[in-house]
Amino acid sequence: MDNDELWNSLPVPGLIINEDDTIAEANSAAESFFNASVKSLRGHPTLDYLAIDTNLDGAFDRVRRAQGPMFINAVDVGTGSVPPVECNIQIAPLSGSPNRLLMLMEPRKLADRVGKAQGVKSAARSAIGMSEMLAHEIKNPLAGITGAAQLLSMNLSNGDLELTDLIVAESRRIVALLEQVEQFGNLRPPARQEINVHDLLDRAQKSAEVGFAAKMKISEEYDPSLPPTFVDPDQLMQVFLNLLKNAAEASRGEGGRIRIRTFYDHGLRLRRSDGSGASLPLQVEIIDNGPGIPPEIVEQIFEPFVSGRENGTGLGLALVSKIISDHDGWIAVDSVPGKTVFRISLPIAPKNKE
Repeated sequence: MDNDELWNSLPVPGLIINEDDTIAEANSAAESFFNASVKSLRGHPTLDYLAIDTNLDGAFDRVRRAQGPMFINAVDVGTGSVPPVECNIQIAPLSGSPNRLLMLMEPRKLADRVGKAQGVKSAARSAIGMSEMLAHEIKNPLAGITGAAQLLSMNLSNGDLELTDLIVAESRRIVALLEQVEQFGNLRPPARQEINVHDLLDRAQKSAEVGFAAKMKISEEYDPSLPPTFVDPDQLMQVFLNLLKNAAEASRGEGGRIRIRTFYDHGLRLRRSDGSGASLPLQVEIIDNGPGIPPEIVEQIFEPFVSGRENGTGLGLALVSKIISDHDGWIAVDSVPGKTVFRISLPIAPKNKE
């Protein structure tokens, strides 16, 4: 990998600063972060162009004199045209050119959310494994309870029949719930193929429009230039249908709307627990205008048995999280009253899949 590839593969925005404190270079993540090309950034006085919510007067000179790095945590960084984002900043002398500086800006929100997402997935896998074993053991005695209730009902009056009918109905409901739990363990490894994500989204949208979202307005905002991803189409279809159904249930009623959005974010990378990194540039968002997820559960919404809906099992989003994790992707949620956004980040299809 040459220096240009290494520079542009950095997952955080980076600038190289000249001796006169002007911007010399910007990496791909910085272009995306500032919504500006490297050509338009070059030559601008760094501290005039960037709006940084701290006093950096003399900071560059201090780094040059000390020939050591400076760290600044939790400050807002933006420009006149880009809203500020809270970042951790590192300024260090550039190796081999001590009067030039390297400035890295790590958005804190992204780092925090990635860490939380990985923690949620780990907790989900542990809970699912235990639940799967319990489900298998519980189904057998439940079958016996259901059979006994049905035998009792043959010699009971109408009043008592209501009680045995209730036992049978509730036992069957529990069995259905246990079968959902077992689905996690029975989910086969993804049978991946090169897929245009818009084809799957179109199919999912049509299915929703003739079913659970028949009376709702669904709109799409697609980036037609997205390259293909490399996924199991049936499993990803299950993810999209689940998220659309959740959005429809959240936005049910007059004025309910769902928006499906796709775009490319070439600066987004996920760091795995083994220290390796993965680029996840393909973004899919499913947005509803419902009341939002209760704040007290939003951080645990992908864990099994956590639900924001009355009578919800809390298994749908846990399954979605597992499928996306199995595809080396990432799922996150932002929710406020009137707007909930589920965002899926996926890798692009490799050029050589043999």
